[in-house]
Amino acid sequence: MTKLKAAITGVGGYVPDYVLTNDELATMVDTNDEWITTRTGIKERRILKGENAGVSVMGIQAVKNMLAKTKTDPKEIDALIFATVTPDMTFPATANLVATEVGATNAFSYDVSAACSGFLFALNAGANHIESGRYKKVIVVGGDKMSAIVDYTDRTTCIIFGDGAGCVMLEPTHEEVGIIDTILRSDGSGVNYLHMKAGGSKIPASHDSVDKRQHFVYQEGSAVFKFAVTNMADVSAQIMEKNNLSSEDVAFLLPHQANKRIIDATASRMGLSDDKVLMNIERYGNTTAGTIPLLLWDFEKKFKKGDNLIFAAFGGGFTWGAVYVKWAYNAS
Repeated sequence: MTKLKAAITGVGGYVPDYVLTNDELATMVDTNDEWITTRTGIKERRILKGENAGVSVMGIQAVKNMLAKTKTDPKEIDALIFATVTPDMTFPATANLVATEVGATNAFSYDVSAACSGFLFALNAGANHIESGRYKKVIVVGGDKMSAIVDYTDRTTCIIFGDGAGCVMLEPTHEEVGIIDTILRSDGSGVNYLHMKAGGSKIPASHDSVDKRQHFVYQEGSAVFKFAVTNMADVSAQIMEKNNLSSEDVAFLLPHQANKRIIDATASRMGLSDDKVLMNIERYGNTTAGTIPLLLWDFEKKFKKGDNLIFAAFGGGFTWGAVYVKWAYNAS
């Protein structure tokens, strides 16, 4: 009997209705559509509006979307993992809130924090739960409400980020499909270049921290770009080499949607043509842990059973990784 593997058997997603265009951003900070588009590939991003609306709002809708599509009883869910750096609260875990709201009353749930690589880290954890043989249905969610931690007076960061969430269902299989291999990496020295200074136990929230605007994303763009281009491209090439995959063998690359130039560099390193590289960055911007599951949601109908997919990401921390997935179903 072949080894038990975790297969993706369904996907879901959600983005808010409000569209923040480059032209609207140009009324807020010194920028313009051409400047943003040429540097990032982003034309617009979605923003979650509403009083007390946290990232759980989007996670709940994404999971409900998937449960309905797959005709899954939420009581059958064994575990729910939520990758995010913008939880509703420090505790309880946002995953707890989502599980309860969708009716997954028999599931245990927890959050994963690995910035833009969070979905890959959570997917690996979910796959391990399935491969243990103890669990049959695990939901992995990736989502962020980046508008909550972006400084809309800082043109270097506010142009990049948007809000959104996506999710996948993992189930066991003995077929030659599913999550085949994973390479995950981290380097804490990246804290100097991409972080949020206050709000944790090191610098708790205070009048002083708010006055100093320390509760927003801080990024040294050029340094992050160099690290991202090198490491995301390297790990994507490594997972292909490790699994004896040529560029012809790869059906699609699903890269983290941070910057079109980083995506292009990764695809070039892998030897992939443009038609094999999936992107929606122009519509959603960087939704952090939400980018890869939102790609799955947007492009699900493109995938055929047995397709070789590569997921790749790079995020603050630094964190980065690649996952090799053999697609498990044909979308109807």
